[in-house]
Amino acid sequence: MDSFYSEEELQSLGFKFVGKNVKLSKKTSLYGVSKISIGDNTRIDDDCLLSGEITIGRNVHISAGCYYFASDAGIDVHDFVSTSSRTVIYAVTDDYSGAALANPTVPEDLRNILKRRVVLHRHSLIGTSCVVLPGVEIGEGCSVGALSLITKSLPEWTVCVGIPAKPLKERKKDILDLEKIYFSREPKN
Repeated sequence: MDSFYSEEELQSLGFKFVGKNVKLSKKTSLYGVSKISIGDNTRIDDDCLLSGEITIGRNVHISAGCYYFASDAGIDVHDFVSTSSRTVIYAVTDDYSGAALANPTVPEDLRNILKRRVVLHRHSLIGTSCVVLPGVEIGEGCSVGALSLITKSLPEWTVCVGIPAKPLKERKKDILDLEKIYFSREPKN
């Protein structure tokens, strides 16, 4: 038995869009599937959770145990992005200041829910067990080290680490040349 959905099974789930050669684990939890788009050659491993308005580009890898909480704020994952295992992305969160009640068991008028789109730009990498908070943009080519807390947007082509994550050094751009080689090898339709 294959642990990934077949193409026919994927089409029957009701995604907003699903591309070609998508590998989606049957152990993934999906909420609001009609608001989720998945591009070509993307792989989503076991025990992931996708909830809300999520757009995933092509050649994306979401490792085992990643959670994407998008709500209606949205999470955009551009091409060639990878999120390592146990990474959690929040486009929505409660107010933790004590100024409002928190959690979905209380009426929304007593809560202060923060909703802001999260964007992971092309070729960004998120290390294992990172947490990304609402409103963050990870710049193109940015690589974030394991166990980092990303509270603010991070610049392109940097290596960032820490709590909170901050730029440590520049990242090489060799992958842009490798991307061209990759596309030159793709079959032409």
